[in-house]
Amino acid sequence: MLRQSIRLNYLIALALIASALTLVSMPTPTNDESDKEPVKVYLFEIKEQIAPPIWRATRKAMNEAHDKNMDLILVHMNTYGGMLDAADSIRTIILQSKIPVYVFIDNNAASAGALISIACDSIYMRPGALIGAATVVDQSGNPLPDKYQSYMRAMMRSTAEATGRNPDIAQAMVDPRIVIEGITDTGQVLSFTVTEAMKHGYCEGQAENIEEVLTIAGVSDYTITRLELTAMDKIIGFLIHPIVSGLLIMLIIGGIYFELQTPGVGFPSAAAVVAALLYFAPLYLEGIAANWEILIFVVGLVLLAIEIFAIPGFGIAGISGIALMVAGLMLAMIDNMGFNFGAQYMGDLLQAFFVVSVAAFLGLALSFYVGRKVFTTHIFGELALETTQDASLGYTSADAHYHSMIGRSGKAYTMLRPAGKVMIDDELFDATADSGFIEKGEDVVVVKHETAQLFVRKA
Repeated sequence: MLRQSIRLNYLIALALIASALTLVSMPTPTNDESDKEPVKVYLFEIKEQIAPPIWRATRKAMNEAHDKNMDLILVHMNTYGGMLDAADSIRTIILQSKIPVYVFIDNNAASAGALISIACDSIYMRPGALIGAATVVDQSGNPLPDKYQSYMRAMMRSTAEATGRNPDIAQAMVDPRIVIEGITDTGQVLSFTVTEAMKHGYCEGQAENIEEVLTIAGVSDYTITRLELTAMDKIIGFLIHPIVSGLLIMLIIGGIYFELQTPGVGFPSAAAVVAALLYFAPLYLEGIAANWEILIFVVGLVLLAIEIFAIPGFGIAGISGIALMVAGLMLAMIDNMGFNFGAQYMGDLLQAFFVVSVAAFLGLALSFYVGRKVFTTHIFGELALETTQDASLGYTSADAHYHSMIGRSGKAYTMLRPAGKVMIDDELFDATADSGFIEKGEDVVVVKHETAQLFVRKA
Protein backbone atom coordinates (compact mmCIF):
# COMPACT_ATOMS: atom_id res chain seq x y z
CA MET A 1 0.00 0.00 0.00
CA LEU A 2 2.83 2.38 0.88
CA ARG A 3 4.64 1.61 -2.37
CA GLN A 4 1.52 2.26 -4.40
CA SER A 5 1.03 5.61 -2.63
CA ILE A 6 4.65 6.64 -3.33
CA ARG A 7 4.32 5.60 -6.98
CA LEU A 8 1.07 7.59 -7.36
CA ASN A 9 2.67 10.70 -5.81
CA TYR A 10 5.65 10.30 -8.14
CA LEU A 11 3.41 10.17 -11.22
CA ILE A 12 1.44 13.21 -10.08
CA ALA A 13 4.68 15.13 -9.57
CA LEU A 14 5.89 14.24 -13.10
CA ALA A 15 2.56 15.38 -14.57
CA LEU A 16 2.75 18.72 -12.76
CA ILE A 17 6.34 19.28 -13.95
CA ALA A 18 5.35 18.49 -17.58
CA SER A 19 2.41 20.88 -17.39
CA ALA A 20 4.60 23.64 -16.00
CA LEU A 21 7.17 23.17 -18.78
CA THR A 22 4.41 23.29 -21.42
CA LEU A 23 3.00 26.53 -20.02
CA VAL A 24 6.46 28.10 -19.95
CA SER A 25 7.15 27.15 -23.60
CA MET A 26 3.80 28.60 -24.88
CA PRO A 27 3.82 32.24 -26.17
CA THR A 28 2.35 34.74 -23.80
CA PRO A 29 -1.02 35.99 -25.10
CA THR A 30 -1.29 39.72 -25.68
CA ASN A 31 -4.03 42.19 -26.55
CA ASP A 32 -1.58 44.62 -28.15
CA GLU A 33 -2.85 45.31 -31.70
CA SER A 34 0.21 47.38 -32.57
CA ASP A 35 1.96 44.27 -33.91
CA LYS A 36 -0.54 44.08 -36.82
CA GLU A 37 0.44 45.83 -40.05
CA PRO A 38 -1.98 48.50 -41.27
CA VAL A 39 -4.09 47.76 -44.34
CA LYS A 40 -2.45 49.21 -47.45
CA VAL A 41 -5.07 51.15 -49.47
CA TYR A 42 -4.43 52.44 -53.00
CA LEU A 43 -6.66 55.41 -53.93
CA PHE A 44 -7.27 56.98 -57.34
CA GLU A 45 -9.99 59.19 -58.82
CA ILE A 46 -12.40 59.01 -61.75
CA LYS A 47 -13.89 62.50 -61.72
CA GLU A 48 -14.25 63.44 -65.37
CA GLN A 49 -15.55 62.08 -68.65
CA ILE A 50 -14.67 58.43 -69.25
CA ALA A 51 -12.16 58.77 -72.09
CA PRO A 52 -8.64 57.60 -73.00
CA PRO A 53 -6.95 59.80 -70.32
CA ILE A 54 -9.06 58.15 -67.57
CA TRP A 55 -8.36 54.68 -68.98
CA ARG A 56 -4.64 55.50 -68.99
CA ALA A 57 -4.73 56.70 -65.36
CA THR A 58 -6.75 53.65 -64.27
CA ARG A 59 -4.36 51.23 -65.93
CA LYS A 60 -1.39 52.91 -64.26
CA ALA A 61 -3.14 52.85 -60.87
CA MET A 62 -4.07 49.16 -61.11
CA ASN A 63 -0.55 48.18 -62.20
CA GLU A 64 1.06 50.18 -59.38
CA ALA A 65 -1.32 48.71 -56.79
CA HIS A 66 -0.39 45.17 -57.82
CA ASP A 67 3.33 45.96 -58.04
CA LYS A 68 3.26 47.40 -54.50
CA ASN A 69 1.21 44.46 -53.12
CA MET A 70 -1.58 46.71 -51.84
CA ASP A 71 -4.39 45.15 -49.81
CA LEU A 72 -7.25 47.25 -51.18
CA ILE A 73 -7.93 49.50 -54.17
CA LEU A 74 -10.42 52.36 -53.70
CA VAL A 75 -11.89 54.36 -56.59
CA HIS A 76 -13.24 57.84 -55.80
CA MET A 77 -15.85 58.42 -58.56
CA ASN A 78 -17.98 61.29 -59.81
CA THR A 79 -18.79 61.05 -63.53
CA TYR A 80 -21.67 61.32 -65.95
CA GLY A 81 -20.17 58.67 -68.25
CA GLY A 82 -18.26 58.85 -71.51
CA MET A 83 -16.76 56.60 -74.16
CA LEU A 84 -17.85 52.96 -74.13
CA ASP A 85 -14.54 51.45 -75.27
CA ALA A 86 -12.64 53.21 -72.46
CA ALA A 87 -15.30 52.13 -69.92
CA ASP A 88 -15.12 48.53 -71.15
CA SER A 89 -11.34 48.51 -70.75
CA ILE A 90 -11.61 49.90 -67.21
CA ARG A 91 -14.31 47.45 -66.09
CA THR A 92 -12.28 44.55 -67.55
CA ILE A 93 -9.10 45.43 -65.68
CA ILE A 94 -11.13 45.83 -62.47
CA LEU A 95 -12.83 42.44 -62.89
CA GLN A 96 -9.42 40.81 -63.46
CA SER A 97 -7.85 42.43 -60.40
CA LYS A 98 -6.47 40.07 -57.74
CA ILE A 99 -6.86 42.85 -55.18
CA PRO A 100 -10.37 43.78 -53.93
CA VAL A 101 -11.64 46.98 -55.58
CA TYR A 102 -14.12 49.29 -53.80
CA VAL A 103 -15.74 52.38 -55.30
CA PHE A 104 -17.00 55.48 -53.49
CA ILE A 105 -19.62 57.25 -55.63
CA ASP A 106 -19.36 60.93 -54.82
CA ASN A 107 -22.65 62.19 -56.34
CA ASN A 108 -22.78 60.51 -59.79
CA ALA A 109 -22.03 57.18 -61.47
CA ALA A 110 -24.07 57.47 -64.65
CA SER A 111 -23.83 55.49 -67.89
CA ALA A 112 -20.22 54.29 -68.28
CA GLY A 113 -19.66 55.19 -64.62
CA ALA A 114 -22.39 52.75 -63.59
CA LEU A 115 -20.73 49.97 -65.63
CA ILE A 116 -17.39 50.58 -63.91
CA SER A 117 -19.01 50.76 -60.45
CA ILE A 118 -20.83 47.44 -60.91
CA ALA A 119 -17.49 45.82 -61.78
CA CYS A 120 -16.14 46.70 -58.30
CA ASP A 121 -16.38 44.29 -55.36
CA SER A 122 -18.11 46.82 -53.09
CA ILE A 123 -19.99 50.05 -53.78
CA TYR A 124 -20.35 52.92 -51.31
CA MET A 125 -22.31 56.11 -51.98
CA ARG A 126 -22.52 59.62 -50.60
CA PRO A 127 -26.01 60.75 -49.46
CA GLY A 128 -27.82 62.10 -52.53
CA ALA A 129 -25.67 60.14 -55.01
CA LEU A 130 -27.10 58.27 -58.01
CA ILE A 131 -26.12 55.20 -60.02
CA GLY A 132 -27.62 54.00 -63.32
CA ALA A 133 -28.94 55.47 -66.61
CA ALA A 134 -26.58 53.48 -68.83
CA THR A 135 -28.34 53.79 -72.20
CA VAL A 136 -25.92 54.23 -75.13
CA VAL A 137 -26.48 57.66 -76.72
CA ASP A 138 -25.03 59.73 -79.55
CA GLN A 139 -23.43 63.17 -79.38
CA SER A 140 -26.85 64.81 -79.12
CA GLY A 141 -27.96 62.61 -76.23
CA ASN A 142 -30.37 60.56 -78.34
CA PRO A 143 -30.42 56.76 -77.80
CA LEU A 144 -28.63 54.74 -80.47
CA PRO A 145 -30.38 51.85 -82.31
CA ASP A 146 -31.11 48.64 -80.42
CA LYS A 147 -28.10 46.72 -81.76
CA TYR A 148 -25.89 49.06 -79.72
CA GLN A 149 -28.16 48.82 -76.68
CA SER A 150 -28.12 45.03 -76.94
CA TYR A 151 -24.36 44.86 -76.48
CA MET A 152 -24.51 47.28 -73.55
CA ARG A 153 -27.28 45.24 -71.91
CA ALA A 154 -25.20 42.08 -72.21
CA MET A 155 -22.13 43.85 -70.82
CA MET A 156 -24.07 45.16 -67.82
CA ARG A 157 -25.59 41.72 -67.16
CA SER A 158 -22.29 39.87 -67.35
CA THR A 159 -20.59 42.43 -65.12
CA ALA A 160 -23.34 42.15 -62.49
CA GLU A 161 -23.17 38.35 -62.61
CA ALA A 162 -19.40 38.46 -62.14
CA THR A 163 -19.75 40.53 -58.95
CA GLY A 164 -22.78 38.70 -57.52
CA ARG A 165 -25.40 41.37 -58.19
CA ASN A 166 -28.86 41.05 -59.73
CA PRO A 167 -28.25 41.08 -63.53
CA ASP A 168 -31.86 42.06 -64.30
CA ILE A 169 -31.37 45.32 -62.41
CA ALA A 170 -28.16 46.03 -64.33
CA GLN A 171 -29.98 45.39 -67.60
CA ALA A 172 -32.83 47.70 -66.58
CA MET A 173 -30.28 50.51 -66.26
CA VAL A 174 -29.91 50.27 -70.06
CA ASP A 175 -33.30 49.14 -71.33
CA PRO A 176 -36.49 51.02 -70.33
CA ARG A 177 -38.58 48.04 -71.48
CA ILE A 178 -37.35 45.87 -68.60
CA VAL A 179 -39.98 45.45 -65.88
CA ILE A 180 -38.92 44.23 -62.43
CA GLU A 181 -41.72 43.88 -59.93
CA GLY A 182 -41.34 46.27 -57.05
CA ILE A 183 -38.36 48.02 -58.65
CA THR A 184 -39.20 49.44 -62.07
CA ASP A 185 -42.24 49.47 -64.33
CA THR A 186 -42.16 53.11 -65.44
CA GLY A 187 -40.85 52.67 -68.98
CA GLN A 188 -37.76 54.68 -68.04
CA VAL A 189 -34.17 53.50 -67.66
CA LEU A 190 -33.39 52.61 -64.06
CA SER A 191 -31.37 54.77 -61.69
CA PHE A 192 -30.91 54.13 -57.96
CA THR A 193 -30.68 56.50 -55.04
CA VAL A 194 -28.48 55.46 -52.12
CA THR A 195 -31.37 53.89 -50.19
CA GLU A 196 -32.64 52.01 -53.23
CA ALA A 197 -29.17 50.82 -54.16
CA MET A 198 -28.58 49.50 -50.62
CA LYS A 199 -31.99 47.77 -50.59
CA HIS A 200 -31.31 45.89 -53.82
CA GLY A 201 -27.66 44.95 -53.33
CA TYR A 202 -26.07 47.71 -55.41
CA CYS A 203 -24.53 49.56 -52.49
CA GLU A 204 -22.81 48.27 -49.35
CA GLY A 205 -23.10 51.47 -47.34
CA GLN A 206 -23.61 55.22 -47.16
CA ALA A 207 -20.64 57.46 -46.33
CA GLU A 208 -19.67 61.11 -46.40
CA ASN A 209 -16.00 60.63 -47.23
CA ILE A 210 -13.19 58.14 -47.79
CA GLU A 211 -12.55 57.70 -44.07
CA GLU A 212 -16.17 56.70 -43.45
CA VAL A 213 -16.04 54.27 -46.38
CA LEU A 214 -13.08 52.45 -44.83
CA THR A 215 -14.73 52.46 -41.38
CA ILE A 216 -17.93 50.91 -42.78
CA ALA A 217 -15.79 48.36 -44.65
CA GLY A 218 -14.24 47.34 -41.30
CA VAL A 219 -10.82 48.87 -41.98
CA SER A 220 -9.69 50.84 -38.94
CA ASP A 221 -5.91 50.82 -39.28
CA TYR A 222 -4.71 51.74 -42.75
CA THR A 223 -2.28 53.70 -44.87
CA ILE A 224 -3.37 55.38 -48.13
CA THR A 225 -1.23 55.58 -51.24
CA ARG A 226 -2.57 57.91 -53.93
CA LEU A 227 -2.00 57.80 -57.65
CA GLU A 228 0.63 60.36 -58.61
CA LEU A 229 0.75 61.33 -62.28
CA THR A 230 4.12 62.44 -63.66
CA ALA A 231 4.52 65.46 -65.92
CA MET A 232 4.73 63.11 -68.93
CA ASP A 233 1.55 61.33 -67.82
CA LYS A 234 -0.26 64.65 -67.67
CA ILE A 235 1.05 65.73 -71.08
CA ILE A 236 -0.01 62.47 -72.73
CA GLY A 237 -3.37 62.54 -70.95
CA PHE A 238 -3.87 66.11 -72.15
CA LEU A 239 -2.98 65.33 -75.76
CA ILE A 240 -5.26 62.29 -76.05
CA HIS A 241 -8.32 64.14 -74.73
CA PRO A 242 -10.98 64.28 -77.49
CA ILE A 243 -11.18 68.10 -77.39
CA VAL A 244 -7.41 68.48 -77.78
CA SER A 245 -7.43 65.85 -80.53
CA GLY A 246 -10.04 67.94 -82.34
CA LEU A 247 -7.87 71.06 -82.09
CA LEU A 248 -4.86 69.16 -83.47
CA ILE A 249 -6.97 67.94 -86.39
CA MET A 250 -7.90 71.58 -87.08
CA LEU A 251 -4.18 72.44 -87.20
CA ILE A 252 -3.46 69.53 -89.55
CA ILE A 253 -6.23 70.51 -91.97
CA GLY A 254 -5.46 74.21 -91.67
CA GLY A 255 -1.75 73.65 -92.29
CA ILE A 256 -2.46 71.62 -95.42
CA TYR A 257 -4.89 74.28 -96.69
CA PHE A 258 -2.44 77.15 -96.18
CA GLU A 259 0.40 75.16 -97.75
CA LEU A 260 -1.70 74.66 -100.88
CA GLN A 261 -2.30 78.41 -101.03
CA THR A 262 1.38 79.37 -100.87
CA PRO A 263 4.33 78.22 -103.01
CA GLY A 264 7.15 76.18 -101.54
CA VAL A 265 7.33 74.44 -98.18
CA GLY A 266 7.13 76.67 -95.15
CA PHE A 267 5.50 77.30 -91.81
CA PRO A 268 2.01 75.87 -92.65
CA SER A 269 3.42 72.47 -93.59
CA ALA A 270 5.66 72.47 -90.52
CA ALA A 271 2.65 73.25 -88.32
CA ALA A 272 0.66 70.44 -89.95
CA VAL A 273 3.51 67.95 -89.42
CA VAL A 274 3.95 68.92 -85.76
CA ALA A 275 0.20 68.70 -85.16
CA ALA A 276 0.11 65.24 -86.80
CA LEU A 277 2.96 64.05 -84.57
CA LEU A 278 1.26 65.41 -81.45
CA TYR A 279 -1.98 63.74 -82.53
CA PHE A 280 -0.70 60.28 -83.43
CA ALA A 281 2.34 59.85 -81.12
CA PRO A 282 0.46 59.78 -77.75
CA LEU A 283 -2.26 57.54 -79.20
CA TYR A 284 0.40 55.16 -80.54
CA LEU A 285 2.36 55.12 -77.27
CA GLU A 286 -0.83 54.30 -75.38
CA GLY A 287 -1.63 51.42 -77.73
CA ILE A 288 -4.80 53.13 -78.97
CA ALA A 289 -3.56 53.87 -82.50
CA ALA A 290 -2.14 50.93 -84.46
CA ASN A 291 0.52 51.02 -87.18
CA TRP A 292 -1.98 50.36 -89.95
CA GLU A 293 -4.23 53.22 -88.80
CA ILE A 294 -1.35 55.70 -89.04
CA LEU A 295 -0.37 54.18 -92.40
CA ILE A 296 -3.90 54.80 -93.72
CA PHE A 297 -3.54 58.51 -92.92
CA VAL A 298 -0.10 58.73 -94.57
CA VAL A 299 -1.31 56.94 -97.73
CA GLY A 300 -4.29 59.30 -97.89
CA LEU A 301 -1.97 62.32 -97.60
CA VAL A 302 0.26 60.97 -100.40
CA LEU A 303 -2.74 60.37 -102.68
CA LEU A 304 -4.00 63.89 -102.04
CA ALA A 305 -0.57 65.33 -102.87
CA ILE A 306 -0.39 63.29 -106.09
CA GLU A 307 -3.83 64.51 -107.14
CA ILE A 308 -2.93 68.14 -106.50
CA PHE A 309 0.60 68.28 -107.90
CA ALA A 310 0.81 65.50 -110.48
CA ILE A 311 -2.66 64.84 -111.91
CA PRO A 312 -4.63 67.66 -113.55
CA GLY A 313 -8.07 68.31 -112.07
CA PHE A 314 -9.49 66.45 -109.09
CA GLY A 315 -10.64 62.83 -109.30
CA ILE A 316 -10.38 59.38 -107.75
CA ALA A 317 -6.94 59.86 -106.19
CA GLY A 318 -7.97 63.07 -104.42
CA ILE A 319 -11.29 61.70 -103.16
CA SER A 320 -9.61 58.48 -102.01
CA GLY A 321 -6.89 60.49 -100.27
CA ILE A 322 -9.39 62.59 -98.32
CA ALA A 323 -11.41 59.48 -97.36
CA LEU A 324 -8.28 57.66 -96.13
CA MET A 325 -7.08 60.67 -94.14
CA VAL A 326 -10.45 60.97 -92.40
CA ALA A 327 -10.51 57.20 -91.75
CA GLY A 328 -6.98 57.25 -90.30
CA LEU A 329 -7.79 60.14 -87.96
CA MET A 330 -11.02 58.42 -86.86
CA LEU A 331 -9.68 54.92 -86.30
CA ALA A 332 -6.65 56.18 -84.37
CA MET A 333 -9.04 57.48 -81.68
CA ILE A 334 -10.62 54.08 -81.06
CA ASP A 335 -9.02 51.54 -78.74
CA ASN A 336 -10.01 48.42 -80.68
CA MET A 337 -8.10 45.23 -81.36
CA GLY A 338 -7.11 44.78 -85.02
CA PHE A 339 -10.00 45.10 -87.45
CA ASN A 340 -12.63 44.38 -84.81
CA PHE A 341 -15.44 46.91 -85.21
CA GLY A 342 -18.34 45.17 -83.52
CA ALA A 343 -21.43 46.76 -82.04
CA GLN A 344 -19.49 47.80 -78.92
CA TYR A 345 -17.44 50.20 -81.01
CA MET A 346 -20.25 51.80 -83.01
CA GLY A 347 -20.85 54.57 -80.50
CA ASP A 348 -17.13 55.35 -80.41
CA LEU A 349 -16.94 55.31 -84.22
CA LEU A 350 -19.78 57.82 -84.38
CA GLN A 351 -18.10 60.01 -81.78
CA ALA A 352 -14.77 59.82 -83.62
CA PHE A 353 -16.46 60.67 -86.93
CA PHE A 354 -18.21 63.61 -85.28
CA VAL A 355 -14.96 64.95 -83.80
CA VAL A 356 -12.99 64.57 -87.06
CA SER A 357 -15.76 66.01 -89.25
CA VAL A 358 -16.41 69.04 -87.05
CA ALA A 359 -12.68 69.68 -86.54
CA ALA A 360 -11.98 69.40 -90.28
CA PHE A 361 -14.84 71.75 -91.15
CA LEU A 362 -13.83 74.29 -88.52
CA GLY A 363 -10.19 74.00 -89.61
CA LEU A 364 -11.05 74.78 -93.23
CA ALA A 365 -13.48 77.56 -92.33
CA LEU A 366 -11.06 79.19 -89.91
CA SER A 367 -8.17 78.86 -92.37
CA PHE A 368 -10.22 80.51 -95.11
CA TYR A 369 -11.27 83.32 -92.78
CA VAL A 370 -7.76 83.90 -91.39
CA GLY A 371 -6.30 83.75 -94.89
CA ARG A 372 -8.60 86.50 -96.09
CA LYS A 373 -7.90 88.63 -93.03
CA VAL A 374 -4.12 88.23 -93.22
CA PHE A 375 -3.81 89.06 -96.89
CA THR A 376 -6.45 91.80 -97.12
CA THR A 377 -5.67 93.85 -94.01
CA HIS A 378 -2.63 95.60 -92.55
CA ILE A 379 -2.88 93.95 -89.11
CA PHE A 380 0.29 91.93 -89.74
CA GLY A 381 1.99 94.48 -91.96
CA GLU A 382 2.46 94.38 -95.72
CA LEU A 383 2.16 90.62 -96.26
CA ALA A 384 0.62 91.01 -99.72
CA LEU A 385 1.58 93.22 -102.65
CA GLU A 386 -1.11 95.74 -103.47
CA THR A 387 0.54 97.66 -106.31
CA THR A 388 -1.51 97.46 -109.51
CA GLN A 389 0.42 97.10 -112.74
CA ASP A 390 -2.06 98.86 -115.00
CA ALA A 391 -1.87 98.17 -118.74
CA SER A 392 -2.34 101.88 -119.39
CA LEU A 393 0.99 102.49 -117.69
CA GLY A 394 2.75 100.10 -120.02
CA TYR A 395 2.50 96.94 -117.92
CA THR A 396 1.33 93.81 -119.71
CA SER A 397 1.51 90.09 -119.09
CA ALA A 398 0.33 89.27 -122.59
CA ASP A 399 2.58 87.05 -124.64
CA ALA A 400 2.44 87.67 -128.42
CA HIS A 401 2.95 83.98 -129.09
CA TYR A 402 -0.05 82.99 -126.93
CA HIS A 403 -2.11 85.78 -128.46
CA SER A 404 -1.39 84.42 -131.92
CA MET A 405 -2.77 81.00 -130.89
CA ILE A 406 -6.36 82.29 -130.62
CA GLY A 407 -8.52 80.62 -133.24
CA ARG A 408 -6.02 77.85 -134.00
CA SER A 409 -7.00 74.19 -133.78
CA GLY A 410 -5.36 71.16 -132.22
CA LYS A 411 -6.05 68.02 -130.21
CA ALA A 412 -6.43 67.29 -126.50
CA TYR A 413 -3.17 65.58 -125.51
CA THR A 414 -4.62 64.61 -122.11
CA MET A 415 -8.12 64.67 -120.73
CA LEU A 416 -9.10 68.22 -119.73
CA ARG A 417 -11.15 68.17 -116.50
CA PRO A 418 -10.99 71.10 -116.87
CA ALA A 419 -7.19 71.54 -116.94
CA GLY A 420 -4.79 69.48 -119.00
CA LYS A 421 -2.57 69.69 -122.06
CA VAL A 422 -3.24 70.22 -125.76
CA MET A 423 -1.10 69.64 -128.86
CA ILE A 424 -1.11 72.45 -131.45
CA ASP A 425 1.26 72.30 -134.44
CA ASP A 426 3.36 69.60 -132.69
CA GLU A 427 3.77 71.84 -129.62
CA LEU A 428 2.40 71.09 -126.15
CA PHE A 429 0.56 73.80 -124.23
CA ASP A 430 -1.11 73.95 -120.81
CA ALA A 431 -4.79 74.45 -121.42
CA THR A 432 -8.14 74.66 -119.66
CA ALA A 433 -11.52 73.65 -121.06
CA ASP A 434 -13.70 76.72 -121.45
CA SER A 435 -16.71 74.64 -120.38
CA GLY A 436 -17.19 71.04 -119.33
CA PHE A 437 -14.63 68.27 -119.76
CA ILE A 438 -12.81 67.35 -122.98
CA GLU A 439 -11.73 63.77 -123.62
CA LYS A 440 -8.20 62.91 -124.73
CA GLY A 441 -7.81 63.00 -128.54
CA GLU A 442 -10.76 65.31 -129.24
CA ASP A 443 -10.33 68.24 -131.60
CA VAL A 444 -10.14 71.59 -129.86
CA VAL A 445 -9.93 75.26 -130.83
CA VAL A 446 -8.28 78.05 -128.82
CA VAL A 447 -10.74 80.75 -127.76
CA LYS A 448 -8.59 82.93 -125.47
CA HIS A 449 -5.53 82.98 -123.21
CA GLU A 450 -4.83 84.19 -119.68
CA THR A 451 -1.60 84.12 -117.65
CA ALA A 452 0.22 81.77 -120.01
CA GLN A 453 -2.78 79.45 -120.13
CA LEU A 454 -4.80 78.66 -123.25
CA PHE A 455 -8.54 78.24 -122.99
CA VAL A 456 -10.04 75.84 -125.50
CA ARG A 457 -13.37 74.32 -126.42
CA LYS A 458 -14.39 71.36 -128.55
CA ALA A 459 -13.97 72.09 -132.28
